[in-house]
Amino acid sequence: MTAYEHLTERFARHAALSEAAGMLHWDSSTLMPRGGSDARTEQLTALNLTCHELITASEVGDHLAQADAEQKSGSRPLSDWETANLREMRRLWLHATALPEDLVAAQSRANSHCEMLWREARPAADYAMVLPALKEVLSLSRQEASVKAEALGCSPYDALLDLYEPGGSAAEIDVIFDDIAAFLPDFLEQVLTHQGKQPTPQVPSGPFPIEKQEALGRQLMGAVGFDFDFGRLDVSLHPFCGGVPDDVRITTRYDVDDFAKSLMGVLHETGHALYERGLPQEWRRQPVGTARGMAMHESQSLLIEMQACRSAAFVAFLAPLAKEAFGGQGPTWEADNLIRLYNQVKPDFIRVDADEVTYPAHIILRYRLEKALIAGEMELEDLPAAWNEQMRGLLGLVPPHDGVGCLQDIHWYDGAWGYFPTYSLGAMTAAQLFHAAVAEVPEIPDAIGRGDFSPLMAWLREKVHGLGSLLSTPETIKQATGQTLDPEIFKNHLRQRYLP
Repeated sequence: MTAYEHLTERFARHAALSEAAGMLHWDSSTLMPRGGSDARTEQLTALNLTCHELITASEVGDHLAQADAEQKSGSRPLSDWETANLREMRRLWLHATALPEDLVAAQSRANSHCEMLWREARPAADYAMVLPALKEVLSLSRQEASVKAEALGCSPYDALLDLYEPGGSAAEIDVIFDDIAAFLPDFLEQVLTHQGKQPTPQVPSGPFPIEKQEALGRQLMGAVGFDFDFGRLDVSLHPFCGGVPDDVRITTRYDVDDFAKSLMGVLHETGHALYERGLPQEWRRQPVGTARGMAMHESQSLLIEMQACRSAAFVAFLAPLAKEAFGGQGPTWEADNLIRLYNQVKPDFIRVDADEVTYPAHIILRYRLEKALIAGEMELEDLPAAWNEQMRGLLGLVPPHDGVGCLQDIHWYDGAWGYFPTYSLGAMTAAQLFHAAVAEVPEIPDAIGRGDFSPLMAWLREKVHGLGSLLSTPETIKQATGQTLDPEIFKNHLRQRYLP
């Protein structure tokens, strides 16, 4: 075999083992009994070490160099897809070889242990319970950031960000987020004033049986395009999408008094799942066949949830289905009321339940805090107070306890530092992609109003899903929309929806 073929074989094995680890993570969040946590920690540690060893073996560096030489000499020319695959292999190799094996093992154990403690600490609103474990996670993440920064030639925070958003930089994000942070306060005040002049939306009264919520969620997943032959819907403490492209696992959590929370969460995760399902089949288990970073992944979930499924057209389709599912009566269940209800802007404590206008503030808060923590400019003992202070500054709210403050998200407790900015980058990308899709295929809104997502999905399959990691994120956005990411398109979307 050529050097490139040796690499594809090795990375395919690495991907398969990583998929197995992902399934174990899914199981630990959905079905695993509490007593299995120690055994699961050791299983995941063993798999993570094996994956690390596969990528860091000495011959991988040799094969990368040989593959470059073979391409340059013409003895093994590479196609555009193969060239991109080799590029992504090298990026993953640089990340892996920067980490010593003992750090990989320590992180796997610390992250798993801390996550399990978080599952108890969050409902108890007991930050002190998880603080020692979180200190260990942060210490190891700082070590990871330091060694990767040297290997990648960037700042420590950018080194962590690169794992989730390849090529992303805090300097670029700072400009975008400072712009949005400056825009939001006045805009939020305008929206709240405008809403105050409109009829107050009526809230459907529960209880809403979980089995009926699940049935409605499954019905709408099918309308959007989810194929249950290749995936599942389950329950977890924190909604997520996991699994693999041919076996996508999504989860939600239910509230018997508010069916919309679960429903919109299900549609959000379905967007993630559809992206995974649409990745190029011929490049399964190769780096180029994977999703193009988490900003693009979040754009796909938010495009489905926010751009499509909170549109007036979709709510008109949803209203009679929800009315029938829960036996609703009267004007509360009419589309015009539900549109006002689902697009209601109301500053609140919980990120995953936040409306589209206030959501960026939640992300900016987390981004600024995690940057300071990774840089050592703040310690974890100060996190609750700093969280509350920034929440007051951005949204005028102070959490009554840490359960709805710094304990609400799993990310830091699971070792995912550098992830949060991808959410709002994804929201802006979603607005830009949807704007371009409708401009190119004008029938998309009417089709969504009939519960037909096929025109939108066909456009996304061609412009985003089917490209995998062939292009960088900026290149993908520019090729699909004609320009690189422009926050003004996101702002215009907010103005059109919330200040009609």
